Amino acid sequence: MFGKTKNETYVDEARTKIGTLIGEGTVFDGDLTSPEAIRVDGVVNGNCSCKMKMILGQNGQIKGNITAQSVIISGKVDGDISVQGKLELLSTGKIAGNITASSLIIDEGAYFDGRCTMTSTLSKTPQKALTDNKEEKPKNESEDEKKS
Repeated sequence: MFGKTKNETYVDEARTKIGTLIGEGTVFDGDLTSPEAIRVDGVVNGNCSCKMKMILGQNGQIKGNITAQSVIISGKVDGDISVQGKLELLSTGKIAGNITASSLIIDEGAYFDGRCTMTSTLSKTPQKALTDNKEEKPKNESEDEKKS
């Protein structure tokens, strides 16, 4: 009962050193940048960027884009999220925006409305970009020249 937790995410949250905390009831207007982990339990109206972990609490809201090493979402996000590592969308989380991540976990009951692009951990580039770079025009032009 005491030694085990129901979800490893909550244990991970407790071990993370938080450099910036936006408490419940606090409203922050503007872009937020931090070299350490950020936890938001209030409202941020602007973009959030951190070099480490971003944690959005159950009552937290972000109206802007998020860029971080890893992200845990329990609250509401209206904006795009770009994560170099893992993005976790917990059952109370809601995202209305596009996601770019190398790893994605979505719990049952979570809400996600947008597009997701998975990146390779080695190249850090979207997989779609690799398939979009095919050159089809020279082949079509040479076929047209043959018909003339």
